[in-house]
Amino acid sequence: MTLHPWPEPFGLFAAWMKEAAAKETNDPEAMNLATVDAEGRPSSRMVLLKAVDDRGFVFYTNLESRKGGEIAGNPHVALCFHWKSLRRQVRVEGPVEPVTAEEADAYFASRARGSQIGAWASQQSRPLEGRFALERRVAEFTARFGLGRVPRPPHWSGFRVLPQRIEFWKDKPFRLHDRSIYLREGDAWATEKQFP
Repeated sequence: MTLHPWPEPFGLFAAWMKEAAAKETNDPEAMNLATVDAEGRPSSRMVLLKAVDDRGFVFYTNLESRKGGEIAGNPHVALCFHWKSLRRQVRVEGPVEPVTAEEADAYFASRARGSQIGAWASQQSRPLEGRFALERRVAEFTARFGLGRVPRPPHWSGFRVLPQRIEFWKDKPFRLHDRSIYLREGDAWATEKQFP
């Protein structure tokens, strides 16, 4: 393994995310989340990164959604950030763990009221007979909570991806791209470069 200028990946990720936040016009925190279903078939979708620390990458979801069910069945996922304006991407692989109730409560409380109501109203990933059915549920939960605080639904929480492997990819001329790999080894990180 070769020594990389950043001894751990989170400092490099923070630097890249800061640049992406300044350059990307839409959702620099968007990431592709890949899960696996009970038959081993992959499934992916875009979600938003809501926090990152030296333990991992946090996102929130309806636990009864398709992704929630797939994570319950196989708690190993992959993430991919792609920042087209910077010609960079970051790939993350590892298991997930639930965030604490306190973390989920704090993030839910920071959301716009409409998003809080939406978390109650949407039966995510289930069949919807028409848009009116969703709008009716939004109206029901809006009336239910009135002007008071909207509590976090029991079926809504978050996950922290605990990376075992992180790859930083940077575009270079003639497709001779730069690939820096971080591999978790206990509490430390090993690094290597890979051929493009």
